[in-house]
Amino acid sequence: MELPIYQVDAFTDNVFTGNPAAVVPLDSWPDDETLLKIAAENNLSETAFFVPKDGGYHIRWFTPTTEVDLCGHATLASAHILYTELGYKEDAIYFHSMSGKLIVARTNSGYELDFPVWPSEKSDPPVDARLKEAFGTECSELYKGKKWVCVFENPAFIRAAVPDINAIAKITECQGVIITAKGDNGYDCVSRYFGPQIGIDEDPVTGSAHCLLAPIWADKLGKNTIRAYQASARGGELLCTLENDRVKIGGQAALYLKGKIFIPD
Repeated sequence: MELPIYQVDAFTDNVFTGNPAAVVPLDSWPDDETLLKIAAENNLSETAFFVPKDGGYHIRWFTPTTEVDLCGHATLASAHILYTELGYKEDAIYFHSMSGKLIVARTNSGYELDFPVWPSEKSDPPVDARLKEAFGTECSELYKGKKWVCVFENPAFIRAAVPDINAIAKITECQGVIITAKGDNGYDCVSRYFGPQIGIDEDPVTGSAHCLLAPIWADKLGKNTIRAYQASARGGELLCTLENDRVKIGGQAALYLKGKIFIPD
């Protein structure tokens, strides 16, 4: 069996920055073991697979160790491939997923993802010994949701943090930990995301993290549009607009490679 494969750098307009995702278009689903083996072989934070469904596409995402229920950058990468490589012509793409219907629209400046808001609950007090072990200090606020969000006072701390990944992995109640602070250099917020629980020590730029961050910072700053920067080594920019229970996430993408996967019959 031969399958097409593309690698796209998402949330950037230049290769070697942003978040790399593999994209594998399919006509039908192989077994889940094959999907996971492909994702593990790619060894990227996510590989997206999609098949045609109901005028759109059914999309699934796998890390090297597990399937996840939402991934922003690999969805953006998939849309980029559909538009630039596979001849898709409509104004928007509808993806059916574990997180419901997702929409990606092409814009003058790139793409806009229409994703669900992920709720979180503020923890009072924001104390957890595992977080102090992981980051060496306590955060000023802690929000618990699918991912935990730890708010710190200084954006320089976010950029320079060298966390204990093993300590983060002990927090099994969530899909990883986001650290964030009010932004600098013209950004409203700055963040990083660590997810060893799902096989990602640090994700370079994370769309799904901003399903949590956008409502938190919109409330803090009293504004619905947030200019966000994820301060990983590769770095990436996201423009997030909160609309009721949805968040619109703007970004760009750049094709890095395309080729074929060869799987023995």
